[in-house]
Amino acid sequence: MAETDAARRALEEQQTVEITTVGRRSGVPRRIETWRYRAAGTFWLTGSPGRRDWYANLVAHPEFTLHLKALDLRVRGRLVTDPDERARVFAEIVPELSWAGTTQSWIDGSPLVEIELN
Repeated sequence: MAETDAARRALEEQQTVEITTVGRRSGVPRRIETWRYRAAGTFWLTGSPGRRDWYANLVAHPEFTLHLKALDLRVRGRLVTDPDERARVFAEIVPELSWAGTTQSWIDGSPLVEIELN
C-alpha cells in the first residue's frame, strides 16, 4: 500500500514519465519517455493521434514497468477501446492541451491506456 501511495504522489508531480514495455514481436524490453495524463480520477498514457509502438507492445503484453523518480513499478495497462469511455476521458485531457487539435481526433485516433497501480 505504501508503494502505491508513493507512486500516486510521484505521478501527481511528474507529467513526463518513462515506461518499459516488452516488444510485441521481439520480446525485448523497450524503454521510452512519454507523458502521463490525469482524468476521471486516474492516470493515463496517451498521445496525439497516430500509431505508437509502445501501444502495440501493450496490446500484446499489458504488464510494463513505470519509472518514477526513485521508483520502478511493475504495473498493468488497461487498454481503453470503449467509445463512450474514450470520449469521457479525452473530454478531460484534450481541452487542457493548447496544441492538441480536436477532442474527436483524439477519440478517433489516439491510444488510451489506464495505468493500473497494484
